[in-house]
Amino acid sequence: MTITPETTTVSHRLAVPTVAAGTFAIVTSEMLPVGLLTPIGAELGVSDGTAGLMMTAPGLVAAVSAPVMTLAARRLDRRTVLCALMALLAAANLVAALAPAYPVMLAARVLTGVSIGGFWTYAMGLPVRLVPEPRIGRAAATIASGIAVASVLGVPAGTLAASAAGWRVAFGAVALLAAVLCVVLARLLPPLPAERAARLSDLWAVWRTGPSRIVLIVTALVVTGHFAAYTYVRPFLEQAPRDGAGASAAAVGAVLLGYGVAGVAGNFAAGARAARHPRGTLVTLALLIAGATALLAAVPGSIGPVAALLLLWGVAYGGVSVTVQIWIVRAGGGEAGTAMLTAVFNAAISLGALTGGRVVDGMSVPAVMWLGAGLSLAAAAAAGMWGRRRTSGS
Repeated sequence: MTITPETTTVSHRLAVPTVAAGTFAIVTSEMLPVGLLTPIGAELGVSDGTAGLMMTAPGLVAAVSAPVMTLAARRLDRRTVLCALMALLAAANLVAALAPAYPVMLAARVLTGVSIGGFWTYAMGLPVRLVPEPRIGRAAATIASGIAVASVLGVPAGTLAASAAGWRVAFGAVALLAAVLCVVLARLLPPLPAERAARLSDLWAVWRTGPSRIVLIVTALVVTGHFAAYTYVRPFLEQAPRDGAGASAAAVGAVLLGYGVAGVAGNFAAGARAARHPRGTLVTLALLIAGATALLAAVPGSIGPVAALLLLWGVAYGGVSVTVQIWIVRAGGGEAGTAMLTAVFNAAISLGALTGGRVVDGMSVPAVMWLGAGLSLAAAAAAGMWGRRRTSGS
């Protein structure tokens, strides 16, 4: 059924912010270890680099589950699928909160990855089915805003909660949120039967199309670079300031909160510009990330300048998700494009965390900032060269 202003019900209107809350829970779950690597590693007896596998595992699994879910659940009602995935997220975070050893924690993070990949694949396609045409853009921005809000409230709040009551409480709180959202989604989402069964050929077609392919390549570069560095931002903050001891747990939480606020600003600022110029917007964002991470590694300073550079980093990365989503749609990717973008995005998170961990254990924590800068610069160059090729008609 086509949604019009006359047929839009209160339930439909509440469904959009509810799905946005779901994306908030998903991203908070995925990113939560960023602020908790040190205490989790200390309690479970692993190094910072090994603890970073808590980011690698869900990202890798999500990269696989996004296209697999597109094919496996192609005839199922999307409401049922989304509720099941949110219930799985609740269970995964509960297992993480109770994990007696690191292998159990990794198993919980694998389950988290299944939920992430599937939920994102379907959530991004819901606006057209929940609101009338004039409001589709706003609904899409609202659902995507869960990413930025998770950066502002989710990860920093988890870090602060862990500093006060322990990291297990942080995972338990997210488990409770996901359980509540499972019930709310079941109540507020209308029936969403599958409209068209996706085929494997639809997914491969995204890679064969030049405009879609460059979006996926640039996304892989910038997201890998970001998470190679950002996954280890807590150890960096604890070691990097040159004016004495590193930042305290409370200071880390405060800095990450500022990073998240900057990310929200970047999300809406980039979204407005990306609607007209997604490629150029991504080039600008990637250059800002490269500059911020390079300066963090190169310039000795106190916690004040370090925090300022993290704010710049937050503004830049806050706009990446909405920009690549708009870009893949503009490139004609469709639902298959969204599934492949979800896969690449999460594979890049996994690869970035894994590569960063090897650099941290083999070299130093500040070295990952150089890695992030280099990959972000490569993303800007790839997007820029694609633009010149299209302009020249080659």
